[in-house]
Amino acid sequence: MSMLEKRDKEQELLKRILSGDITAMKEFYNDYSGYLTAVCSRYISDRDDVKDVLQESFIKIFKSIANFSYKGVGSLKAWSSRIVVNESLKFLREIERLDIIDSPTWDLPEISDEDETDFEEIPASAILEMIQALPPGYRTVFNLYVFEEKSHKEIASILNITENTSASQLHRAKNILARQINEYRSKLMKT
Repeated sequence: MSMLEKRDKEQELLKRILSGDITAMKEFYNDYSGYLTAVCSRYISDRDDVKDVLQESFIKIFKSIANFSYKGVGSLKAWSSRIVVNESLKFLREIERLDIIDSPTWDLPEISDEDETDFEEIPASAILEMIQALPPGYRTVFNLYVFEEKSHKEIASILNITENTSASQLHRAKNILARQINEYRSKLMKT
């Protein structure tokens, strides 16, 4: 499908949703739910909680879609993704509490540049499980920095922490992930 066809399809879907077309809403859900589930799952590890947050997100998407300004192919997906991220963060603040630690209670070994990991051989589902297993604070900062491309200043503002705390949380998350990935690779080599 060409970019022009994609644009026309997205704009037509938007028009139908705005007119209250339930079929269009179902189509939107079918087209975007898989992607938005993956976005939500990066922040929240419990499946039932993911379902709850997604339900709230879709309600918010449909209630506020009249305020959406179409800016080209992919803008609807990006806008919907921001809503899911915001709802995930809201959930974490209210329910799970981020438990962001300013000073570490344990020291993790540093991962040297020599230990760079080759992600090609590791399935995305395994990496997602590793991210989901991170402590909530580490996972949240990691996701905001890596996937949402937020700066430490932006993360600090979003999570009401210092920039240094954001940087240290990211550093610790990367160390944990690197160790888990290296362990995964070692298991692969043994089989």
